Amino acid sequence: MTEMVYGSMPIRVTEPVLPRWWRTIDKWSLTSILVLFGVGLLLGLAASVPLATRNGLEPFYYVQRQAFFGGMAIIAMLATSMMTPDMVRRLGVIGFVAAFAALVMLPFFGTDFGKGAVRWFSLGFASFQPSEFLKPGFVILAAWLMAASQELNGPPGKTFSLIVATIIVLFLALQPDFGQAALVLFAWGVMYFVAGAPITLIVIIGGIVVLGGTFAYGASEHFARRIDGFLTPDLDPRTQLGYAANAIQEGGFFGVGVGEGQVKWSLPDAHTDFIIAVAAEEYGLILVLCIIGLYGTVTVRSLFRLMRERDPFIRLGGTGLACIFGVQAMINMGVAVRLLPAKGMTLPFVSYGGSSVIAAGITLGMLLAFTRSRPQGQIGDILFKRGR
Repeated sequence: MTEMVYGSMPIRVTEPVLPRWWRTIDKWSLTSILVLFGVGLLLGLAASVPLATRNGLEPFYYVQRQAFFGGMAIIAMLATSMMTPDMVRRLGVIGFVAAFAALVMLPFFGTDFGKGAVRWFSLGFASFQPSEFLKPGFVILAAWLMAASQELNGPPGKTFSLIVATIIVLFLALQPDFGQAALVLFAWGVMYFVAGAPITLIVIIGGIVVLGGTFAYGASEHFARRIDGFLTPDLDPRTQLGYAANAIQEGGFFGVGVGEGQVKWSLPDAHTDFIIAVAAEEYGLILVLCIIGLYGTVTVRSLFRLMRERDPFIRLGGTGLACIFGVQAMINMGVAVRLLPAKGMTLPFVSYGGSSVIAAGITLGMLLAFTRSRPQGQIGDILFKRGR
């Protein structure tokens, strides 16, 4: 009787979260990420045993820790990938505020662990590197500001995002951590370009970056030492770069054999910054190409899926996350083969490290959330209609 008077109420049947997540997630990217984590554990079995032996620990102590932190990273990635874009935006902004506050406190409470750069908080049982968590948070904040600037009567979000990026770069340079500073600037530049920045302004910003690098070379002994080491034609075989280059040459196409590599006994950072050298020596060029292919799959597929996205916030944020993931991997491997100066940057989801792997899990979770399939038309259809 009620339906006859008032009409029937449409019932909206909602699909459960897990089936909807599985149906919309990019399964190729998800599989590639999980394989990368498996490769990291495989390489950790070889690369971290010498370090544990030198420190008087159980042989697989660092592998167990990597599995523990990696498990936390996968849980964080899966949980984040199930979020809506609005939830990802809230998480990113809150995470940025917390990470930036930690970054500001580094000069007072941080430590350098004897590496010449104050980048970590020592927690006793582990260490915490704020810059790793700052990157995805900054990308989300910058994407939100840039997307808001495209709205009618919107705020000058592009200018605000540039101010925030400049402040972050200054704090990172004080550590000094020029590698992460360059990565933050790169992410901002890519998003700014996608948002429609004039090429003249990008060239001007590029010139400012070059001037800043020149100033840093003259003002920072840490920075100058790394640049000089990169530019010198003679490579000292007793340095980390020398050991890594020799290991890559020894590995050839198929490697010297599982467990037969020697570089892990000489490189103090074989399990972190130079883990690709261990992969090249023991498993050869074949495994290195597979690793590059996995990173390329995640990055390129994500960018192609984002090209179909209508929402500018999702498109900008996803582009920034995909680019910092792919470029960080490229920088790490470029340093190992001496194509780039030493940066002290880990290989995402492969290198050992609690902060780096958990931050990578959150970054990839945000990226997977942004690249999920949504019921929308092609962005090209919208532009075509506007043209008519």
